[in-house]
Amino acid sequence: MPAAVPSIRVACVQDAAVVHAVHALRVADDQYRYVGDTAFNVDDSLRDAMSEAMAVFADEAVVGFYRLDFSPGSVAARELPEPSVGLRAFVIDCAHQGRGYGAAALTAACADLRQRHPQRRLLALTVNCANHAAIALYLKAGFVDTGEIYQGGSSGPQHFMLYRLQPRPPL
Repeated sequence: MPAAVPSIRVACVQDAAVVHAVHALRVADDQYRYVGDTAFNVDDSLRDAMSEAMAVFADEAVVGFYRLDFSPGSVAARELPEPSVGLRAFVIDCAHQGRGYGAAALTAACADLRQRHPQRRLLALTVNCANHAAIALYLKAGFVDTGEIYQGGSSGPQHFMLYRLQPRPPL
């Protein structure tokens, strides 16, 4: 009998046990240049009033992390014409990759944003042009590649992608 598929959910990082679990997340060596140091990212986002540190849970185990950035221009160094939030440092631990957790986490993240931040209309991110697995994941999750290439990425050029959280306002 196949193992039960865990329930994937997201939640704000709020206690020391979850911070510790996020610090323990690892990525493959070739992925590190795309996501950076997860321990730094969680600690930095907890210090930043314009950010939210978010944990990804499979049942009760922390399997991933991402950062929500509410600073104007936080993604691709430009403001968007509608209220938006940036998705940064998205990571699923290497021991849990390939199980559909990334796509499920993005679905949960968008549902969470709609509930907790209903005024936000767009979720924006950049993804390295060489990170084909992540590009495929974001497209599968419903993000749209704008066609804009952001040249300011620390590890090279990046696709600028958007996900519509709320319908466009009426004209």
